[in-house]
This record gives sequence, structure tokens and C-alpha cells, in this order.
Amino acid sequence: MTLEQLRIFIAVAEREHMTAGAKALNVTQSAASAAIAALEERHDVRLFHRVGRGIALTEAGRLFLTEARAVLARTAAAENVLDDLGALRRGTLRVVASQTIAAYWLPPLLADFRRHYPALSIALAIRNTEQAAAQVHTGEAEIGIIEGQVDDPTLTHWPIGEDRLLLVQADPFDDTPVDATWLQRARWIMREDGSGTRSTLDRHLRRLGIASDSLDVALVLPSNESVRTAVEAGAGIAALSSLVVAPCIRAGTLHAAPLSFGPRAFFGLRHKERYRSMAAQALLAFITASTRQ
Repeated sequence: MTLEQLRIFIAVAEREHMTAGAKALNVTQSAASAAIAALEERHDVRLFHRVGRGIALTEAGRLFLTEARAVLARTAAAENVLDDLGALRRGTLRVVASQTIAAYWLPPLLADFRRHYPALSIALAIRNTEQAAAQVHTGEAEIGIIEGQVDDPTLTHWPIGEDRLLLVQADPFDDTPVDATWLQRARWIMREDGSGTRSTLDRHLRRLGIASDSLDVALVLPSNESVRTAVEAGAGIAALSSLVVAPCIRAGTLHAAPLSFGPRAFFGLRHKERYRSMAAQALLAFITASTRQ
């Protein structure tokens, strides 16, 4: 079994399509097919169902996919340890961030960081808070930056930035007090469970004596942008980051309620026992210095 075979298997498995997997790695379809066949023949196990002209993972294939990803994550970690010997002259830092952070807060910081360390590459993955924590746990990402808190004893987290949640709707708010009764009567557009925005909102609602499952929820959507667009269309109210809705408020397509949820912390995340690269240390120090200015 070779690392190249594992890379090909993962690419094909993630897409469940031989041609698409081969194209993603810039190899021929015949090379990808040969690599998969070699794995199956060597270990006498079928990794894919061949259904007509398509393929689908078998149960063995799904189990092997988890292990294959972990092996490549450890390989990448080993390569970065060696890259550190070059004193940041080369290397790739894998970062995972939750949606609001990755789309609005982090990009200017990463652009500035690259100007200071042009030889370092940043591979940024976007996941919700729970998914980001899982990637740091498995080693797929060395650093996570998330909006909510996670309960994983293998991970350490610390405040690294902040924003605010704003309650918004398409029409201006009138003089009716936006209190617990008003919130329970409103129609809501929500982010999905597991997102930092959702967990922060749920926490604020509990402080007001409101259970989120008692609300009138019209839609549950998987991204800030889809929630914002639905609210702009008049589908209901939502709590979103000020970073997400500020341009719409300025344009007059959204209006913020006279209700303060207070600041929301962003948290850095890393594994307690895994090696921390020089690139990770440099990025974290750079973000800390930049956000204190």
C-alpha cells in the first residue's frame, strides 16, 4: 500500500466517481482504476460497489476512508515537522475555521500574514464549529478558529477575537419592545445545529428563559448567506454576525433590532498533545498582535 494509492482512493471515495477523482489529482482514469484495483486485490476486499456506470462505497470502503484520511493527516504532519527545520522557508499550514470567521474575519489577517511569510502556504477549510473541532481532533487541521465552544478534553481553546450577533429582519422594527414574548411570537430563520451562530443564539435565548425548540422556525439553513438572503426576502427574523449583515444594514435591505446580545468570542483551537509547528506558532502570534492593535 502506497501513499499515492491512499490519495487516489480518498479522492475517488469523496466524489464516488472515478473520473472526477482522477481529475482532482491530475492522474489518468486508468491510473486511478489501477490503484483502486491494487488495493482491493492485495487485501481481498471490495471497496466500491460497481452500479451500472457509477460507483458507491461499500461498508468496508467507508471504514477504510476514515483510516486513510488519518494516515495522510499524519503524513502531512511529519512533512511539516521537517519543513520547520527550514525556519519557515517553506511549508503548508492547515487551518479550519467556522463559516463566519472564514468568510469575513480571517481573510484580511491571512492576506497580511502571507505578506510577512510569503514562503508559507495556508490551506483553509470551512466547516461549522463541531466539524472544525473534529478536524483538529483527527489532525486534518493543525489550528481551528471557531465561533462556539466545544466539549472535547483533547483540545485546548482560548479567546482570539470577537464579533456580535444582531437580530435582523427585512422591515424596520417598530416601537414594540423586542422582549421574550415578542421573540416567541416571531417567525425565525435559523442556522443548523452544530454551527457557532446557532449555539450562541441558543445560549442567549436560554438566558431570556426561551427554549429554541419552542420557537416558530420556518427554515433551517446551512450557511450565513442563505439565512441572510431568506431574511432579506421577508421569510422571518434571524440572528447573524454583525460581520455578515453590516453591508445589508447600510444598504437598507436589513434592519437591526434594538436588542443587544453582547459580544461573542471567537476561539482558537488546537490539539493538546500534537506537535505545534513553527508556522502555527507564527500565525497565532500574528493574529494576536493584529487583533490587539
